[in-house]
Amino acid sequence: MMNLRSRKSLIRSFVLIVLMLLAIERGSANVSADEPKTPRPHPFGQREHVVRQLNAEQTSVTIPAELQVVSEPWQRENAQMPYLVYMPEKDRLLMLVECRQPIHTAFITSDDHGKTWSERKWMSTDSDGRPNGVALGLTYLGQGKLLAFPENVVTGQWISQDYGETWKKSDVRDTVTERYVWDPLLVIKDREGRVTQLIEGSYRPTGKARGLPSRDYSQAYLRSSLDEGRSWSNEVKVPQWLGVNEVSLIVAGNGDWVAACRLDEPPEYGKGDYADLYSGLGVSISKDQGKTWSERQVLHDFGRHHSSMILLPDGRIVMTYVVRAGYPKTEDGFPQFGIEAVVSGDHGQSWDLDHRYILADWQGNIRVDSGPTNGWCSPQSTSTVLLPDGSILTAFGTGHRNPMGAKVWLMDVALVRWRLAAATTTQPRD
Repeated sequence: MMNLRSRKSLIRSFVLIVLMLLAIERGSANVSADEPKTPRPHPFGQREHVVRQLNAEQTSVTIPAELQVVSEPWQRENAQMPYLVYMPEKDRLLMLVECRQPIHTAFITSDDHGKTWSERKWMSTDSDGRPNGVALGLTYLGQGKLLAFPENVVTGQWISQDYGETWKKSDVRDTVTERYVWDPLLVIKDREGRVTQLIEGSYRPTGKARGLPSRDYSQAYLRSSLDEGRSWSNEVKVPQWLGVNEVSLIVAGNGDWVAACRLDEPPEYGKGDYADLYSGLGVSISKDQGKTWSERQVLHDFGRHHSSMILLPDGRIVMTYVVRAGYPKTEDGFPQFGIEAVVSGDHGQSWDLDHRYILADWQGNIRVDSGPTNGWCSPQSTSTVLLPDGSILTAFGTGHRNPMGAKVWLMDVALVRWRLAAATTTQPRD
């Protein structure tokens, strides 16, 4: 006879399967003509790659691109959550990667704009040479100085003064016991290039349950530092960010602050171990340097998040993000995932979703009806930088190699080097 614990486990697995099916059906209603509807061979390991720009109901535009799996040489260890920065003084890229299980932070560098990469170097090791440091949110302040931090930033801060060669962890003072930060800090500089302010978007649980119609599991906050992170202002609870967790920030070409917000998942997806795969994506804007914020403009209600933004010289904003739910399943019942980008030509006020870009997409190896692990092939994180030649480099995590029956969730880190379409429909506007 099945015991109570087994019954509960069976029910939870059944609920998760139903939620995944709902997500797929719900997402397929808004599928563009060339959005992934039928499976293609996954792009990882291919020598040639193309990025596709959707064109409403017409055939998409294909753009030659380059794709590489930078974690491939690492003995197929787990590698995830990449953060990229470009350091112009050295003409060098630095990537933070979480490696192994449990995760520990390592760095790799590239002096040829991402074509080749150095060997891994651990952020910190113990006396026996074992890695022991974990940090997120890699932020470049300039002149060789970088910051990174544990997900709960009240537990410390990592600082490098030498372009990421060495790192030192320092204690911090805080008024709360939980302050979660995932995204890089917003760095404000004066005309001479000196850092005048750092802006941090953080969040913590409200105490409400996941899956409520109110979608208020999380509350996001804002605070600032005038001394490069040594001390911080009191936090500000942004009313418009109730139901927001991760916050990615950028200064638009007109001076507005734009926040790309990861939204708490809709109530129908708010149960189970992997509920956060169904988080949504919205945008909130401040016209007074963070004092007040607009209501959120929802770009995707569920399944798309982990955003990263860059500002182009012409004033357009490019945002990349993961697609964990929303693509239709294949005819034989497998989920599909991807990495997308969308462009704003009016300082974040609107986003050209009809002409968004698919940087990479792939079919999962675990059937939708297989239970909670059917999301293990999904992506995690995006980090995007603009290179000196005008090309765009986007790093992301992918679980594409997890097989049916996998017992351990393994990720890889991949890169796409790409450009916007030449005759883009999203032109900059004042």
